[in-house]
Amino acid sequence: MKLRTARWAPAPAVARRGVCAILDGHTEFIEKYGEVIDELAARGFSGAILDWRGQGGSERASADPLKAHVRSFADYDADLCVFIEEVVAPLTKKQNAPLVLAHSMGAHILLRALHANPRIFAAVAMIAPMLRLETQGYPDSLIGALSSAHSHLGLAQAWVWGMQGRDPLRQRFEENRVTSDRSRFARTQNLLVANPALRLAGPSWGWLDAAYRSMALMRRPGFAESITTPCLVFGAGRDRVVSTAAIRDFARRLPHGSYIELADARHEILMENDSIRARFWSAFDAFADNYVGAEES
Repeated sequence: MKLRTARWAPAPAVARRGVCAILDGHTEFIEKYGEVIDELAARGFSGAILDWRGQGGSERASADPLKAHVRSFADYDADLCVFIEEVVAPLTKKQNAPLVLAHSMGAHILLRALHANPRIFAAVAMIAPMLRLETQGYPDSLIGALSSAHSHLGLAQAWVWGMQGRDPLRQRFEENRVTSDRSRFARTQNLLVANPALRLAGPSWGWLDAAYRSMALMRRPGFAESITTPCLVFGAGRDRVVSTAAIRDFARRLPHGSYIELADARHEILMENDSIRARFWSAFDAFADNYVGAEES
């Protein structure tokens, strides 16, 4: 798979503070994080971001470019491994492990990596990690069973019901479930209008089955408890995409985890209004100060 990545340097005349990688969420793309990258650069961080396989500008895994599909989340593990080795690691000094800022599916993939190797990063901040999906009133067990059945019946690459018609270019602000900020929603839509190839509508049954299998793994006793990396976990009080209750419970199980819930935030905290984002950055800065300092030139 060909993966698209980007790197940035700290802002001029700012003390260098290390490296912070960004791991974005399902259906997202590099350009959407331009504001966040500028904010990290202004804080003295260099860093890197990628488009996961099947989305953004990376190679698609399905013949339909609007459909997200993977056989297993081990495919994403491979993406993260090569991204860290070939893009992030060259930015770091050998003695300084990077920080990571991860959202939703990106945070889920990050947790898989931290479980396998807790020392790979100095510290991580996770926003609305995907641990359990909000299923809009349907039993979670039913959705899991349906996704498993479709995969076993050879329909893994078929659209999840209702996803085929969800072209992001036709979505109105009033229909969105991820941000209350009209201007940032419009900015993302304008990026997609300028480059429609970046857009993704939704997942296949195979993707959903892979997600459910990986989320079940994280609920097992000992999974969270084995992650010794310092973690700052953010939950969104008005999340309609992932379960905030599941995030809250998971964060309590982390040996070196702390949890902050932004009660008025929707799923995409970094794309939210200025008040919510200011509270996020205040907490992030206090957390990051414990693990990074000014680098020698």
